[in-house]
Amino acid sequence: MRLRETAILVALLLATVFFWDSIALYPVKAFVVLLHELGHATAAVLTGGQVDRIELSPDLGGVCWSRGGWRLLVLPAGYLGSMLFGGAILLAAARTRHDRALAAALGLAVLALTIVFVRTLFGVGFGLVFGTALVCSARWLPPAVNDLLLRFLGLASVLYAVIDIKEDLISRTVPGSDAYAMSQELFLPPVFWGVLWMVLAIVAAVAFLFLASRGERGSTAARASR
Repeated sequence: MRLRETAILVALLLATVFFWDSIALYPVKAFVVLLHELGHATAAVLTGGQVDRIELSPDLGGVCWSRGGWRLLVLPAGYLGSMLFGGAILLAAARTRHDRALAAALGLAVLALTIVFVRTLFGVGFGLVFGTALVCSARWLPPAVNDLLLRFLGLASVLYAVIDIKEDLISRTVPGSDAYAMSQELFLPPVFWGVLWMVLAIVAAVAFLFLASRGERGSTAARASR
């Protein structure tokens, strides 16, 4: 089972890297941007703040407007949050057999969060279409297809989070980035926060890939009992 799981992850990894600049991955990248902003929103709410709105743009930009909360947690929660969300999707798909239920739950979550928080035309349109597509996939496509779809979304989210940190926080530490805002809070250069967050993201990505490669829990015991 572990060999099969590893082979699937390697195949998905190669497909993601090969098609990285393809328009085919645009919806996945927009989905990760949504996860990024949801990371900010989650941290704000958990630390006593409020979320006013989330904005998404066609150039894969995003903003989470929030009030209150602990900024030292809210600022890094975008990149690290999208990493954790993506890793959770990957693990859930790799280690359970409830792929249709997971796809439906993810689709409904995207729809609900879009309706409640997203306030740009592109963002609302994308969230409604993407969420509906996941629900339709859960309803009409076989479990194996939903399994691969969820793994691909999770893996691509993990990889995109790492690459996004490198491009936005290390290569281009511009005013307005999360790293720049963090440097204004603790007076360390933006590149420090970019490197720190990228190291954490890489460690998390390796951990998620290792755990996902182990396959479904209890699968070996189940085979032995037959």
